[in-house]
This record gives sequence, C-alpha cells and structure tokens, in this order.
Amino acid sequence: QVQLVESGGGLVQPGHSLRLACATSGGTFTNLTMAWFRQISGKDRTFVAGTTSTAKSTHYATALKDRLTISRDNVNNILYLQLNNLRPEDTAVYYCAATHYDGLGWAPTDYDIWGRGTQVTVSS
Repeated sequence: QVQLVESGGGLVQPGHSLRLACATSGGTFTNLTMAWFRQISGKDRTFVAGTTSTAKSTHYATALKDRLTISRDNVNNILYLQLNNLRPEDTAVYYCAATHYDGLGWAPTDYDIWGRGTQVTVSS
C-alpha cells in the first residue's frame, strides 16, 4: 500500500522560499502520477502542480506557475515542490497526492492516495 509523507512546511516571511518534499513508500514510485494540492482555511482543496510518472508531462496552476517548480526523484522516491517568492495568500496546508492512472488530473477526485499535509504559513 502506497504511503505519502509530506515535509518541509513551516513559517516563512513574505518573499522567501520553501521546498516541500513528499516521501513515498510501499509502492513503485515510477508507476505513480503525482501532484501537489493545497487547502486554504475555509476553502476547497485546489490543484497546485502535478507530474506524470516519467515527468514527461508537468502542469501548474496558472496563477502560481511563475513561482513554482515541481520535480521528482525517481531514485529516492521523493516528490518536491519548490515555492518561491511566497505571499501571505499562499498560507495553506499543502498535500501530496498520487494515482496509478497515467494522466494528469486537476481535481482531488482524480487522486486516490493522499498524505496528511504540511502547513505553510507566510507571515511577517
């Protein structure tokens, strides 16, 4: 059974950067389409970025794409999300998600494996 564990969140000042990591175990990482979602308090969970199993296809939320980089380490089974120039409105719980379906989905329902999330708080 695939398990996802996020790390790297924390409290940062506006304009700073963070790199989130999602460690995967219990499955074949290279068979997984992976994505990051975030959930701002009181709002729905929304797509941030995703990458197919071989990273041939990568997509970003349009409003965020200039400040994000998603990458995957297929040797160590880790998914990363680099967040740059963070803003207070980026404050959210960031979730790692996975599916064995070989195609990028944008909705939470497209993914059936989830981590527990990591809190990112951007504040001065």
